[in-house]
Amino acid sequence: MSDDEADPGGRDSDGSETDGDGDPVRVPLGDGSIPVDLPDCTVDVARAPGGDPVDPATAAEEALDDPHGPPLSALVDPDDTVAIVVTDGTRATPDEALLDALVSRLERLGVAREQVTVVVGLGLHRPMTDDELDAMLGEYAPLAQNHDPDETVVAGEVDGTPIELNRTVAAVDHVLSTGMVEPHQYAGFSGGAKTAVVGAGGEPLIRHTHGPEMLAREGVRLGRVADNPFRAFLDRAGDVAGVRFCLNVTKGPQGVLGVAAGDPRAVVRSLADTAREALAVEVEDGYDAVVAGVGAPKDANLYQTTRAATYVVLGARNPLRTGGRVVLPARLHEGAGDGRGEQRFFDRLSNAPDADSLYEEMREGYEPGAQRAFVVARALRDHPVFVTDSEHPEVVEQCLMEARTGVADAVEPGSRVLVVPDGLNTLLV
Repeated sequence: MSDDEADPGGRDSDGSETDGDGDPVRVPLGDGSIPVDLPDCTVDVARAPGGDPVDPATAAEEALDDPHGPPLSALVDPDDTVAIVVTDGTRATPDEALLDALVSRLERLGVAREQVTVVVGLGLHRPMTDDELDAMLGEYAPLAQNHDPDETVVAGEVDGTPIELNRTVAAVDHVLSTGMVEPHQYAGFSGGAKTAVVGAGGEPLIRHTHGPEMLAREGVRLGRVADNPFRAFLDRAGDVAGVRFCLNVTKGPQGVLGVAAGDPRAVVRSLADTAREALAVEVEDGYDAVVAGVGAPKDANLYQTTRAATYVVLGARNPLRTGGRVVLPARLHEGAGDGRGEQRFFDRLSNAPDADSLYEEMREGYEPGAQRAFVVARALRDHPVFVTDSEHPEVVEQCLMEARTGVADAVEPGSRVLVVPDGLNTLLV
């Protein structure tokens, strides 16, 4: 593997894995990290090149000054009510900084803070606690309410699918959103209208967009925005929902790399281009194992952690040989996860005899939220998944995966190993 394909770190002269500076390669675990120590293996490192970080608060103001499409001043009047849909705790979005920019701008336009409601876009994830909202939103936490997928109204339809929205979101004059434009298994990249129509939507849209028919369509894949039916449907749903303006960020290894505001479609396209340049790494194939880092907040539960495995196996380029394994260090302090979607994921996997039969069964359909079990089963048909260092190994074992104490226990001696320190923000190509 050449230096432009992967990080120059690999085998040091003493046989340990290094990051290119002589220090051991580390992968995230919760809010910290652990070293990868595989002295009997050949190890390469795929590290996203990243880019120059920006200050989110400053960049947000600049993005609002120069948006894609009409500025907020052309859309919002002083008497209007506004809902700002924000990401939940499963995404490391700097929402307090983004809200500060948006709310301050609205106030300068004559929209009082009392006219603004912040809706946490949970989708089918668990509600956030008051302490979590305080930590995530700061002074804007008193404006926030958790989305309840059972308390929705129909705003319209797309291709016969009802677009159900949070009642507060449906009732206001204007819907804005924040978001993180990061690699997404189905939408190509998250962000844009997705924060509002999935995060603050009802089950019919999730059932349609995350069902087996949609996920099997050509173009629905990680890293692809153009000609992606999943993304196209979300954009049209956003039109029905009235999401005309968003403020999104993208990030890389160094932090936030870009901020864009305005028309949701244009914002996603712009930041996806930034993300691809920062996150793409050329890799070879034939590896016996891939160790993919997850870290907080995604490694809180198994539902979110498995994204790293499916990103490796079902991305643009699978670097594993047939039967090669994925190894995921993850804290899993929430077990499988507490939300409706997470519980459906757990129920499907824990009650299945094997991945093949589960995949075939779920090809006929499944309830919203269970799609992650479907995609995991698809990956498990060809590649075992090992989860290490977790607080709930019994949950891992119940879900057709294998638990190990540490990374070294999950990798066979003599293996050719690829370490992807940031498995959720590295595009293997």
